[in-house]
Amino acid sequence: MLEKIATGDWLTARRVRAVSAMTLAATILSLAVLALGAHGTLDAAGRPLGTDFSNVWTAGWMADHGRAALAWNWPAHHAVQVAAHHDPAVPFYGWHYPPPFLLVAALLATMPYVPALIVWQAATLAPALLLVRRIVPHPLTLRVALGAPVVLVCLGHGHNGFLSAALLGGGLLLLDRRPFAAGLLIGCLVYKPQFAVLLPLVLIAGRHWRAIAGAAASAALLCAATLVAWGWPVWRAFLDSLPLTRTVVIEQGSTGWEKIASAFSFVRMWGGAVPAAYAAQTIVTVLAVAGAVLATRAAPAVRNAAVLAAALLSTPYVLDYDFVMLGVAIAFLAADAGARGRLRWEASLLAFAWAAPLFARAATALTGVPVALIAAAAVFALALRRAVLLDAAAPLRSSPFRRSRAASAR
Repeated sequence: MLEKIATGDWLTARRVRAVSAMTLAATILSLAVLALGAHGTLDAAGRPLGTDFSNVWTAGWMADHGRAALAWNWPAHHAVQVAAHHDPAVPFYGWHYPPPFLLVAALLATMPYVPALIVWQAATLAPALLLVRRIVPHPLTLRVALGAPVVLVCLGHGHNGFLSAALLGGGLLLLDRRPFAAGLLIGCLVYKPQFAVLLPLVLIAGRHWRAIAGAAASAALLCAATLVAWGWPVWRAFLDSLPLTRTVVIEQGSTGWEKIASAFSFVRMWGGAVPAAYAAQTIVTVLAVAGAVLATRAAPAVRNAAVLAAALLSTPYVLDYDFVMLGVAIAFLAADAGARGRLRWEASLLAFAWAAPLFARAATALTGVPVALIAAAAVFALALRRAVLLDAAAPLRSSPFRRSRAASAR
C-alpha cells in the first residue's frame, strides 16, 4: 500500500472522478442550504450571505455615497453593515484593502447585495476555471477544479481568492509569450499587496523587463484612478488604518489562528511572542522568495507553481480561501508531470494539498497542526524538487546571474 501511495498508482481516473463528484455535490448542497435558509441578506446563522463580501459591498456603498474614506473607519463601516443587513447583531467584517479594490467594490455596490454577490463570484470563478482548463486541457479538469474544496471555502466567504489566483496565475502563464500583458495582470495585485512581496525579485531574476513595465503601468493606473475618484483622503485613511489592522488582525489574530495559514500564525497559536512570530515568518519568507527566484531557471510550469506557492508562504496573513492560488499551482505541476513524468510521492502530496482546505481549519483548531501551511509548503517543495531533478542541468545561459559571473571572471 505504501508503495502505491509513493508511486501515486492509487490515484486512478475513476477515483478522481468519484471524489471530485462527491465534493462538487457537497459544494452545491452547502450553498443551497445557505441560500434556502437565508432571510434577506443574512443566512440561517445570522451572518451575511458571503460573509466577507459584506465588507466589500458596504465599502462600495460608502464610496458611492461620498463616504469613501470612512470605509477604513471601523465604527463607521460597521454602522453601514448593520444598516445594510437590517440587524444590529450582524458581525463586523473589516475593510483592510488598499484603495484600488474600492474601485471594484463601488461598481458592485451599484447592484443590490445578493445580485452583486452572485455576479462577483461568477465573474471571478469563471476566469479562474478557464485558467486551470488552459493549464491542464483534460476532460476531467473542470470537474476536479469545481470540486476542489477551496472553491466551497471561497464561495462561502464571498471572497476574492478566485480573482487573485486568476491574476497571478494568468500573469505567470503569459509571462514568456506575452510579457507586457502578463505584467498588466500581475500589477493588478496591487489590491492585495501581501502576495506581491516576491514578484519584483522573480521578474528581475528572470529578466522579464516588459512584464515589469506592464505591472508598473497597471498598478499606477489603478492607483491614479482612486486619486481621480476620491482624492488623497482614501489613501490617508488606508495608511492611518494599517497600525490598527496590524495589531488586531495580524498580531492578535482576531480572525482566528486556525484560519490563518502562515508561519506567523503558527507561532502565535502555540503561545509564541510577537517578535518570535515575526522572526519565524521572516525565515519562511526569505526561504520562499529565494526558492521562487531559483525556480526562475526551471521549466515555466515548475517556475509558476513555485511562485504561486511562495506567494502564500511569504505573507503573515493568508487564509484558506486564498488557497485558490495553491489550486492553480497544483494544476501547473500536474501539467508538467503529464509532460515529463511524475516523481515519487508527487501525486499523493498534490492530492493532499487539493483536499486540505476541506479539513484544514477544523484540524488545525483541534490539533494545533497547521495543515494548510503544510500543504503550501509541500507544493512549494515539490516544485523545487522538479526544478532540481529535472531542470538543474539547464545551460548556465538561462541563469539571470550569468552576466554578473562572466563579468567578475574577466
